[in-house]
Amino acid sequence: MPEISRFYGIKILMFYDEHNPPHFHVEYNEHKAVIRIADLAITEGTLPPKAAALVVEWALAHQDELRADWDLAQSNQKPHKIAPLY
Repeated sequence: MPEISRFYGIKILMFYDEHNPPHFHVEYNEHKAVIRIADLAITEGTLPPKAAALVVEWALAHQDELRADWDLAQSNQKPHKIAPLY
């Protein structure tokens, strides 16, 4: 599973050939979550509130890139790296 971004100890990952709806995975310490790209809702797992807020802030700024990476991963192509949150 390619890592597409990392910031403040938060890893953003995307699997190849995944199930719909378009989403990405987040790992932060012992926490793991799946976040839907369309509305940035957590569909599986949990994140601490501060980490979740940082992920949503980052994802709002990069939704088009996330959608493009989803399309690449669905075609078994390596998704592009996305700039971290600063």
